[in-house]
Amino acid sequence: MSPAEIFESPKAVLAPIAGFSDVGFRRLCARAGAALTYTEMISAKGLVYGSSKTEDLLHTTDAEKVKAVQIFGSDPEIMLAAARHRALQKFDVIDVNMGCPVPKIVGNGEGSALLKTPELAAKIVRTLKLSGKYTTVKFRIGFEQNSRTGVDFAKILQDAGADALTVHGRTREQFYAGRADREYIAEVVRAVDIPVIANGDVDSVDDYREMLRVTGAAGVMIARGALGKPWLFADIAGAERPWTTRREAVGEHISTMLEFHSSVYVAANMKKHLAYYVRGLAGGKQFKQKVFESNSLDELNAAIDECALLDAPIE
Repeated sequence: MSPAEIFESPKAVLAPIAGFSDVGFRRLCARAGAALTYTEMISAKGLVYGSSKTEDLLHTTDAEKVKAVQIFGSDPEIMLAAARHRALQKFDVIDVNMGCPVPKIVGNGEGSALLKTPELAAKIVRTLKLSGKYTTVKFRIGFEQNSRTGVDFAKILQDAGADALTVHGRTREQFYAGRADREYIAEVVRAVDIPVIANGDVDSVDDYREMLRVTGAAGVMIARGALGKPWLFADIAGAERPWTTRREAVGEHISTMLEFHSSVYVAANMKKHLAYYVRGLAGGKQFKQKVFESNSLDELNAAIDECALLDAPIE
């Protein structure tokens, strides 16, 4: 399947979630039916200037049939150099982060700060297109709450050559508060001729269907709603879940991570995931306490082995 074919009919995709869209979680979501699974955002500058930590985020598995990476930066030439970097050659899709609200990113003129410099945003897209990669952009509906510029911004990105867009239905000022504005996402969809993916507050099959109904988008990107429940993508597709219990999913998640990372890295990384795997379950608090008190993968596995909650059938 080519990147363009992904958008021919409505599909669900996994968002680039900082700290969570690791190779293990992406494998689970892809196996469950996510049409695309973006890496967490990586620094174009960090990649170009040789940061090993940056390359650690770029592992992929065969489950990801179409491979997608998200990069951030504000220098068009460095962005292009990153797109041409050997570590990104395996990726079919390059997404540009123009929505991150974190002060450190915004203060550098990156992420959602680019909403305030549309000319630079357009130049980044035009320059990235020289890489020959399918180029997408993820952005918010505006920077300030009382100034929603997403429609005009989308038109500018389309004219610059973007192949598809993802719109998070909040402003930068909102961060993650309030509700995503689906009606405004619909305005963006109607304003451009390229595919638009809708993003924000989707954590169930009903949410997915309602997002498509209201926005008319080409697909839906799911972020926090998928944490701890990668099987959501199977539910959306009406397919059989790859796992019957959380333990099975957790085991696959950990084993995949160990294929690419040290046990020390995996033990630290899995703690936050495990908190989501038991979110909302009675008795989950005690399990999370044991998880966060663990100091090694052996201790983490011991806590997992003792947790009967993980054996219950997935609802």
